[in-house]
Amino acid sequence: MTEGSRRRKKIIEILSTENTPISGTDLAAALHVSRQVIVQDIALLRAENRDILSTNKGYVLYNPAADDHFVKEVIAVKHDGDQILEEMLSIVELGGKMLDVSIDHDIYGNIRSDLVINNFEDAKEFVKKVAEGTSKPLCSLTENVHFHTISAPSAKVLGLIKKELDEKGFLIRE
Repeated sequence: MTEGSRRRKKIIEILSTENTPISGTDLAAALHVSRQVIVQDIALLRAENRDILSTNKGYVLYNPAADDHFVKEVIAVKHDGDQILEEMLSIVELGGKMLDVSIDHDIYGNIRSDLVINNFEDAKEFVKKVAEGTSKPLCSLTENVHFHTISAPSAKVLGLIKKELDEKGFLIRE
């Protein structure tokens, strides 16, 4: 087994035992390599069909079977940048998860990013990074129109989430 193969096996082991995302910097420190090596290893693991999500908080090994009992739906929303936290809390406070964000860009087509916002702390951390950073949210490229894949424990909960977002004027009805 090559050094790279052993390192990638160790990355999977580390991600498998963690319940929270792990940054590329932390993985690099643990494995005594550069962050760029970790980025390359993650790309190779994904090419082997490993479900590794890259979130704003770090890498997560995604287990689709863990969410098999959840219902999912892609919803279209629109709101100002200062309403991101309100949108996220409308979802997580009712027991849902915001899995990703995507936009339909006129030039680049569909652009998607994993978010994995499971609770209040995740939402607060995301909004803090937006506020402290120099980058803008994806929705700033499309006049605030964007899409989220929402996961909920039941169709009823998903309906309640959509109703909440609609009442706040965020949901775009199709």
